[in-house]
Amino acid sequence: MIEIRNITYTHPGSEKAALSNVSFSAEAGTLTTILGPNGSGKTTLFKCIAGLRKPGRGDIVFRGQSIKKYSRNRLAKIMSMVPQDHEPPFPYTVFDVVTMGRAPFVSLFSAPSQSDYEKAEEAISLVGITELKQRPYTRISGGERQLVLIARALAQESPLMLLDEPTSHLDFRNQIVVLNQVKKIVRQKAVAALMTIHDPNLATLFSDQVVLISKGRIIASGRPEEVITSGAIREVYEIEVSVVETNGYRVIMPRLPCAENAGPYTQRERAV
Repeated sequence: MIEIRNITYTHPGSEKAALSNVSFSAEAGTLTTILGPNGSGKTTLFKCIAGLRKPGRGDIVFRGQSIKKYSRNRLAKIMSMVPQDHEPPFPYTVFDVVTMGRAPFVSLFSAPSQSDYEKAEEAISLVGITELKQRPYTRISGGERQLVLIARALAQESPLMLLDEPTSHLDFRNQIVVLNQVKKIVRQKAVAALMTIHDPNLATLFSDQVVLISKGRIIASGRPEEVITSGAIREVYEIEVSVVETNGYRVIMPRLPCAENAGPYTQRERAV
């Protein structure tokens, strides 16, 4: 579906590359998580993929064709974006915000068509926020806003979706609700989704593929259980962790200095 080929990017005025030879691919119907600490290059990578930054070297290939010279409108037809934050200047209704996802298909000075409105309705229903449709977007919760932005991206009908830290301002419950919906939609709509995130446990629970990045370089990529290991976490985050298996799930637990003499974990622990 999409291939990131040897992307290298250096910020203007800097001598050190923010990204160095970054390569990976993502297929339709899968969720790929870009995992790494602050300053690792996740946001810069997303901006390069979205066409907001021009890599010094490398290419971004969608269905076998380079997208580096695509127009903004053409990019919008293949790629949608769910940002971390979105504060509209006017209290649009949820339905209006979702309908904005149809903008790439509406010509200048024209109004959305009946088909555009129907696609917005479908996206709202799929995400499960029909009861919010006529509510002001500015007066709903953070978790609900994230679901609205996901619905807007769905209404865009792009085969590739970028989600920039979609759980960064959400409480524990809403993190799970939002990521559950993302995973469900990726499967149902055969979307290739790329997501940046900070929490390795959320990456383990919801990802089909994880790309672990540090200082602009890929440390490892592959299935979560292959990539998120105690050794890799130590290398990237400089913290000692244990990988604990419980109820069929793998959980990353930090080894806190104050707990060194607290005894073994009650769950089965293994060094991976």
